[in-house]
Amino acid sequence: MNLDLLEIWSHMPLLVRGVVGLLTLQALASIYVLIDRVILLGISGRRSRRFAAEAGPKLAAHELSEVLSIARGHEQSHLARFIGRGIATYLDRRAGGHGREKAAELARRALEREGENLSEALNRGLSVLASTGSTAPFIGLLGTVLGILNAFRLIGEEASSGMSTIGPAIAEALVVTGYGLLVAIPTVLLFNWLSGRVSKYEGGLANAASELVDQLEAGAGAAPGAESSPGADEAPDALSAVA
Repeated sequence: MNLDLLEIWSHMPLLVRGVVGLLTLQALASIYVLIDRVILLGISGRRSRRFAAEAGPKLAAHELSEVLSIARGHEQSHLARFIGRGIATYLDRRAGGHGREKAAELARRALEREGENLSEALNRGLSVLASTGSTAPFIGLLGTVLGILNAFRLIGEEASSGMSTIGPAIAEALVVTGYGLLVAIPTVLLFNWLSGRVSKYEGGLANAASELVDQLEAGAGAAPGAESSPGADEAPDALSAVA
């Protein structure tokens, strides 16, 4: 039997067509999420590299106000927003009379909150991929069950029914299960790949936050002439961990 998809579609019962339509919508939604997330990570990565190149030397030199100004000029970079939030909190608390350690602790808390917001933004839409990967095979199986029920209906309607009558109907029903697997398998693989990229990106942000807080607690942004803080030369590495 030739696999003529248009002919198979024309012979499908209405309920089975609905199942195929649902699978198609899931596939299109997954493709949209994938493209959207890949573009987002790619653009943010390029912008973060530019920010790191500009802000790294300033952060190593403890010029926090300069770093904050640079971050505000790169608001569309996740890294710039993240680092800017921590430094802004630290400088505000220091100006409010808090000690260095207390200001650094408040900056750490602000970074944690900002990190949660960024994580939510980065993972937006991934639930669509997860849901599609886990439900598409079962939705396809539902379509096959409905198709086989239609085949049995044909047996009851035909006075003399044989494989020539119900064979094509069963084959058409099984195509829906295959379609469900065709949607699910690539979606699961892409979900795992994309989740890995997002997790790596979030890990870079967390590393940058940890390095920044260490810099602040050690005395980054101290008055000119003060003793240099330990590990100051590692500041650019903290930024490049994300970029």
